[in-house]
This record gives sequence, structure tokens and C-alpha cells, in this order.
Amino acid sequence: MRFELGPAILFCPADRPERYEKALERSDAIIIDLEDAVAASGKEKARTALLAHPVDPQRVIVRINGFSTDEFELDLAALAQTKYRRVMLPKASSTAEIGALHGYDVIALCETAAGVLAAQEIAAVNHVVALMWGAEDLVASLGGTSSRFANGSYRDVARFARSSVLLAGAANETAVIDSVYLDIADTDGLWVEAQDAAATGFAATACIHPSQVAVIRDAYAPTGAQVDHARAILAAAVTERGVFTFEGKMIDEPLLRHARTVVARAR
Repeated sequence: MRFELGPAILFCPADRPERYEKALERSDAIIIDLEDAVAASGKEKARTALLAHPVDPQRVIVRINGFSTDEFELDLAALAQTKYRRVMLPKASSTAEIGALHGYDVIALCETAAGVLAAQEIAAVNHVVALMWGAEDLVASLGGTSSRFANGSYRDVARFARSSVLLAGAANETAVIDSVYLDIADTDGLWVEAQDAAATGFAATACIHPSQVAVIRDAYAPTGAQVDHARAILAAAVTERGVFTFEGKMIDEPLLRHARTVVARAR
């Protein structure tokens, strides 16, 4: 599940090419968005901008339009003229759709009822390098109106989808990206959610505003005390056999793996 892009991935509208470089400077990677961030009347202009303003392809994901839309083939034709080879497929719901993107590294966005239920099969496809889930499209696909309660916490169906996609990715050793946090001003809520994402195994969190990047990075980075504790556990394990006690707690292989993850994130 190694994920090289970093924890904070910033969406950038494809029809705003003046923002491409700025977004890259402020984040670990960007998602140039041809789908929801672009009005139907602006799709062709967005593709033209994508071609005319190339940026570092190693740090770019291009979110194309969905497989069932008229824009899908047009997006692929434009992509073929670029060096971008990492594609996000929105509303992914089947392995057949992923097959249409042969030759690209695919981030499958499981954001419908069908997509969440098919996440494990999608994650098993060879050129799927990551999964992501989306709360708002999911609830829309259910005929609902809100993914969160008034206090900002997810409703049960969104929590189920988030966990299901994470488990599907882990079962196939595929990285998973957590969904965006829409309340830009609520940095405390974002930090809590991103810290939870890091603690449970998400590889990154997508974001919609540059001000969210530092919050996400901070949430994913272990504290100095956490790193020191993890290193001490790993050092103690060198002289122990099997299960052992450290500072009054039982340490076994799962906890050693936790410690290795903390040290790896610190790097």
C-alpha cells in the first residue's frame, strides 16, 4: 500500500490553469478536475487548458468525467496528448469501467452505492493504484440530502462506506484516499478527521482549499513523543523473543507493525 504522493492532495479546477502551479507549490500533489469542478458548458475549454498548461506529471492526478458520460472519450483523447498517466475515475462502479483505462494508473473513486459495494473487486484490478471514496455523491446516489449530522460527524451510511472502501483497499494492498472536508473554515474538524484517517490507515486526504493542506500534513505527521515511543518499542524488540512487556503493556507483532508505521511516517 505504499503511496508516494504525500498526505495532502489538492483539487484544482481544470478550467483554471493559472492555479495549477500555485496548487502544486502548496500541496503534495494536485487533482486537476475535469469533472464536478467544471460546468457542462466549460468542458472543452477545460480540456484545452489541460493541454496548454502542462505541469509536473509525477505530482498530478487528472479526474476525468465518468465512464457513462459523453465527455469520457473526449477526456481520454485529450489525456493521450499529455504526459499525465495517473487518472481518477469518478463514480467508479465496475471492473469493466477500469478496463477502459488500460495504460493509466487509476485512482478509483467509489462514491455511489454500486461503487462502494464493488470496491473490493475494483481494488483487485492490476492498474488500480488507489481507491478514494466520496460522501456527497454517495448520499445523492441513495436519494438522500446530507452525509453529516449538524455536529459535523458522518451519518452511519457514510461511515460504513468510508470503512468499506478502506477495508477493500487494504485487502488488496491498495492505498486509499480519504474524502474531502467541505467546511473550509472548520480547521479543527478537519484536523480531527484527518488524524483519524491517518490512525486507521488512509494514505492521504483530499482537500479543496490550500488552507487545508497544512492541517492535513500536521494530522498525518506523528509527534516527536510518538516517534520516540515507537523507536523505543522497536529497540526493545531486538532483545526480546515473541510477546514481551514494555512500559506495562503487552507488545506483540501487530503493535510492532504500528510502531514501524509511525517511524516510516516520520521519515
